[in-house]
Amino acid sequence: MAKKRYRFATFNLLNFTAPPFSFYQLHEHYNDTQWQTKTQFITGLIQHINPDVIVFQEVFTPDALQIICEDLGLVHFATVDSPSPDHVYPNVLFKPVVAIASKLPIKSFAPLEPCPELLEYLNNQHQFKFNRTPIKCKFDIPGFGLLACYAIHLKSQRVHSMAHMLGESHQDDPLLTLLHETVGTMQSQISRSLEASIIYYDALKTQREKQAATLVMGDFNDALENPALSFMTQAFPPLANSSFDSVGLFDSFFYADNSNGKKPPSHYYRGEGNVLDYILCSKEFNPNRAEQKVSSLNYYSYDAHLDPRRIDEDICYSDHAAIAIEITL
Repeated sequence: MAKKRYRFATFNLLNFTAPPFSFYQLHEHYNDTQWQTKTQFITGLIQHINPDVIVFQEVFTPDALQIICEDLGLVHFATVDSPSPDHVYPNVLFKPVVAIASKLPIKSFAPLEPCPELLEYLNNQHQFKFNRTPIKCKFDIPGFGLLACYAIHLKSQRVHSMAHMLGESHQDDPLLTLLHETVGTMQSQISRSLEASIIYYDALKTQREKQAATLVMGDFNDALENPALSFMTQAFPPLANSSFDSVGLFDSFFYADNSNGKKPPSHYYRGEGNVLDYILCSKEFNPNRAEQKVSSLNYYSYDAHLDPRRIDEDICYSDHAAIAIEITL
């Protein structure tokens, strides 16, 4: 009997905005040549990955992405939010969304709604709003069973300006700079951690109540080792007993058959490599379990387009690597 293989991937597209639309500012847009290069790059990379399910971040024009995906056989496509147009210039878009595309039929999908009781527990019962609304999607995979997949893009490390709190302060004010590097950075981490807490809680609750396998895939905008996010996998660190049989998530890289122990960067900033993109899995993806569902798990990073020496962004490509896992049943 032939073995079944499935591939799951995530890819931050970097300002995917079809002409004539602009992203963030009127002058930030693609000309026809740039857009052709961008779409050819994305098409070629997706073909190379050959995913059964792929999630995307930084999508300003979902309709254009859906056409690309459908042409590649990823005929099931979903988003749960829309970018926001500028009030004065409607072709200028803000707040990109996440998207998911699949060769497998989507059983259901919806925006992830935070649990009110959890928000109350976290003293954030009224104020909370995701910076980018995650998609919670369910699949029924032959030979594997129910899968809950979360497409996410956590709060960025960008700090919201505190200038309005200092009266006549200018952006180069040393006090403002210091506040941004301390209080502003902390606020960004708190927002990211809160988003991660809500996703984590929902994933574990779904595992327990629906007996569903779980994938949390996307741009986490931080390293999992940092305190703001470490709780998401700390129950199952790489050196823990690999035969766990409870709810929880683990970083797919550290359980992959082809892992060499050193994780490749998925993003570079000022020449320094960082891992910002992750695929977190539930116990069903662990090939070392006694009651295994998968016989092997492999991890792949697609980063040939990244140049550690590059300072500015090249909008024709992406500033993130795509990552993927392949499971064999």
